[in-house]
Amino acid sequence: MAAPKNETFPLKESVTLCDKNDGGGVKDEVNQQVLNQEEKAGGEQNLVSAFKQMKLEKEAQKNWDLFYKRNTTNFFKDRHWTSREFDELKTCRQSDSQRLVLLEAGCGVGNCIFPLLEDDRDIFVYACDFSPRAVDFVKKNPLCHPERCAVFQCDLTHDDLRDNVPEGSVDAATLIFVLSAIHPDKMALAVRNIHRVLKAGGAVLFRDYGVHDHAMSRFKASSKLADSFYVRQDGTRSYFFSKDFLAALFSEAGFRCVANEYVQRETVNKKEGLCVPRVFLQSKFIKIES
Repeated sequence: MAAPKNETFPLKESVTLCDKNDGGGVKDEVNQQVLNQEEKAGGEQNLVSAFKQMKLEKEAQKNWDLFYKRNTTNFFKDRHWTSREFDELKTCRQSDSQRLVLLEAGCGVGNCIFPLLEDDRDIFVYACDFSPRAVDFVKKNPLCHPERCAVFQCDLTHDDLRDNVPEGSVDAATLIFVLSAIHPDKMALAVRNIHRVLKAGGAVLFRDYGVHDHAMSRFKASSKLADSFYVRQDGTRSYFFSKDFLAALFSEAGFRCVANEYVQRETVNKKEGLCVPRVFLQSKFIKIES
């Protein structure tokens, strides 16, 4: 799962992404603390009502299914950058001939897994998503072959991954723009679920929205569900991560942090003449050997 169209500029419209230095652009998290203090002074009364929040949680799957019904497979570009950004997809092998077993948690319509399957013949992917419609799109892709990938619907906060993935069998798992769509109170359930199917020493490769991201500033106060957590017009939700929050989340689930840094980008929409700063959090966690 990832951000719907009303959150940011769709990448399909002549958009380029440009690297920027991590140092200097993202303020240290004192800024976020100041923002939180200001919001607490007068913002709590603007939170979405408890009744509507319960309704959004209950209808979360339906809202993502409607998103994929509207956009089908045409919204997101394929993520050919995954192998470049996460060298663990190669270095976690003990030999060049080893078949890598990957879990793509929150696969959407396959924008990450299919480039990987094309680039690497020695890879097997377990792919799951919250949305049954998204899973159907993946299964219908001509690159989806049973000998190379197993695709299934799964609520990471409720369904046991071990029903479809053998315990301790996965070399690496990807969480790319997925955890942000889950209520923060349930994120720990998803992380522990992934922990069970990873091998000891297996890696979780994470990328998602960071605090100070431009998309966060575009939400109105009436869209706020909790600190750093917002609802979009279509009913899907988005959380914006700080390094400390994410590190604590994985540490409590039995992982060791090996990388946890903000990544800055500029999203340039040439057609509209717009350039906006983006802030993502890119991290790597290793399952601690017991």
